[in-house]
Amino acid sequence: MENVFEARTPRYSRIELAQVTARSQANLLGNIHGGEIVKLADSAAGVVAQRHSGGPAVTAALDEMAFLEPVRVGDIVRVFAQINWAGRSSMEIGVRIETQPWDDATTDGLHVGSAYFVFVAIDGAGAARQVPPLTPETPADERRMREADIRRAHRLAKRAEIEAGRSGH
Repeated sequence: MENVFEARTPRYSRIELAQVTARSQANLLGNIHGGEIVKLADSAAGVVAQRHSGGPAVTAALDEMAFLEPVRVGDIVRVFAQINWAGRSSMEIGVRIETQPWDDATTDGLHVGSAYFVFVAIDGAGAARQVPPLTPETPADERRMREADIRRAHRLAKRAEIEAGRSGH
């Protein structure tokens, strides 16, 4: 099926969200629970998927989530999200998570995590629907698209190998 949408750039749907962390989000070690960070990253990725696709989109996979540093109570958490790749109905959204102390505006953001989410655009009945193609604008956009293609190929190959193993082939 030919894509009838005009192509969009990553800049079209790119967003940044921020929040101050609270004690109610802390784990037993006193740092912010990883699930809280995943939830914020998923929310940001969902906004990007909705903006790019022009309608509802649902999380299909969390391809990777890397926690690089702990997030502390009271940190300002900034989440940067943008689309890296778009297929017929699915999209990969990359998310970068940074923190900054709430009381020190001179401190640069510390990269504390990265994630790759796969979203599928859906219609009112919950069926997959077509999304606009993605046109990279910068060398960084092109790199993200190329790396997303690699991650997609690995996901598909992994799924095929698992299914073959289950069927005894």
